[in-house]
Amino acid sequence: MELIRQPIFLLLMTTSVSFEVFLSCVSYFAFGDEPKLVKNSVLAVMFLSGLFGAVLSASSAVAREIKTGTALAVLAKPVSRAQFIFGKFFGVAASLLVMTYVNLIGALLSTRMAFDAYGSVDTLALGIFVAFLLLGYAIAGFTNFFLRRPFMADAVLSLVITLTIGFVIIYFQKKESTMTVTYTGMDWRMVPASILILFALWILSGAALAASTRLDVLPTLAICSVLFLLGLMSDYLFGRRAEDGSWWANILYTVTPNWQLLWLADVLEGKKSFPWPYVAKAFGYTACYVGAALSLGLWLFEDRELG
Repeated sequence: MELIRQPIFLLLMTTSVSFEVFLSCVSYFAFGDEPKLVKNSVLAVMFLSGLFGAVLSASSAVAREIKTGTALAVLAKPVSRAQFIFGKFFGVAASLLVMTYVNLIGALLSTRMAFDAYGSVDTLALGIFVAFLLLGYAIAGFTNFFLRRPFMADAVLSLVITLTIGFVIIYFQKKESTMTVTYTGMDWRMVPASILILFALWILSGAALAASTRLDVLPTLAICSVLFLLGLMSDYLFGRRAEDGSWWANILYTVTPNWQLLWLADVLEGKKSFPWPYVAKAFGYTACYVGAALSLGLWLFEDRELG
């Protein structure tokens, strides 16, 4: 609840979902590959916004509370440092789940609204989305002014509800096909693809939480950004040398999270089916890496001076 009350969380969530829908309203002239381009762009926006959300949430949950003395007040109670770290992680993971769910709504809408060179902007779906987005903010403003409730938390909750209702209404709006353009509807394969993105964000949040036990927001963001870039190039930097028998490359290839394992945008091409068993394997990979990151964070936090 403390994390979703942060203004940056609401700003990231609103900006990312709005930009995802905006990407489906642009003429790309990509020779028939417009839907594929929109899907890849939407997943990239989801991943990048989640990176900032994970780092800022982890820093707010740990580094800021250490600096303000809140962590010391909590640990003065019968609360162990392990409970503190694991509780903070599950709070960050839950907030990222909320952000990813809202971004998933935008991703599904973008697959429905994407059009090729012969199509046009789906103004009806765009209008419904904007109306329910503004309605969420209006409800939060009403409860804040008349009921004295916190605006940020109510805005996040109301946006989750209103955007879900708007998504259902748009889903049942029929789009007519013509001889030159055929609408394929929503691509539900974005659901498992978004789940894999969520797994990647959980890994990043575990690393950010470990770094936040010793560092402030900007150093933590720098470390996670480097980890993000190394993970994108892991196969190229370490994978080939590990196959050739290099021991140091094998260690780095194991330690560095490989984001390519959680980025299956190629499966969204054509009519390929998404392998759900692979999602289960990816969850095991995520659990192992998060466990290692939290163990490192707990080791760094054990002798951290809080006074």
